Amino acid sequence: MELSSIVEALVTSSDEPLSSEEIARLVRARVAEAEDILARKTEEGETVEPLPEWMGALAAVAEEQIIASIAELNRAYDETKRAFSLREGAKGWRIFTRVDYGDFVKQLFPGRKPERLSAPAMETLAIVAYRQPITKAAIEAVRGVSCDGMLQKLLDRELVRIGGRADLPGRPLLYETTGLFYEHFGIRSIDDLPNAGELRKVKLPEPKDETNEASSEEQLALSAADKKAQQGTEDADEAPNASEEAADEAPQDETQKAEA
Repeated sequence: MELSSIVEALVTSSDEPLSSEEIARLVRARVAEAEDILARKTEEGETVEPLPEWMGALAAVAEEQIIASIAELNRAYDETKRAFSLREGAKGWRIFTRVDYGDFVKQLFPGRKPERLSAPAMETLAIVAYRQPITKAAIEAVRGVSCDGMLQKLLDRELVRIGGRADLPGRPLLYETTGLFYEHFGIRSIDDLPNAGELRKVKLPEPKDETNEASSEEQLALSAADKKAQQGTEDADEAPNASEEAADEAPQDETQKAEA
């Protein structure tokens, strides 16, 4: 049994992304389980066959071997022109359909259309992404206009979340990107953004006194909390369709595979 086939089976069977480290742990756990069963049967006097050589070789499988196996799988997918590939996101590896097939996948969900962010919302999101964690006043100092509506939109779309409070007068809220942000844009970390190192060091305009921002900040926090509670109620009635979400808002280079 090939390691690459084992990796493929694990990723396609998992509901959640799997990191290289977690895949390696699962493989080692299976080998350890087989060794324990073999030892127990031997102690009970049963005649058993030794572990296959290929399984024994996986007892100390490392993360680097998992990454190499995934690269091997992707090469095989390319050579055979498969409609999907393995991609690593912020939370781990998942299978995604190739962007070439996006228009066909969309036919599964004819009643839904992708919602695109406006230019002001994208500007606000970019500021949060590059300078997170960041206060609303600091964002407004860069944009030069109020950003309550844009932040609320980003909170509602779950691309931005409230990450705590700044150690400043009035204890303003701090905003940061979410796991969905990384998945949507197909990156693993902020360092994958263009010119991330340079733009994170650029001096920003000084925000005005943030003490007076408490009222609108609290309103944003309450709105985000209310939406989360409402989402939890809806989830109790009907589980979200991951395939539908993937086809509706696919990353720029690929749409997520609806079903492995």
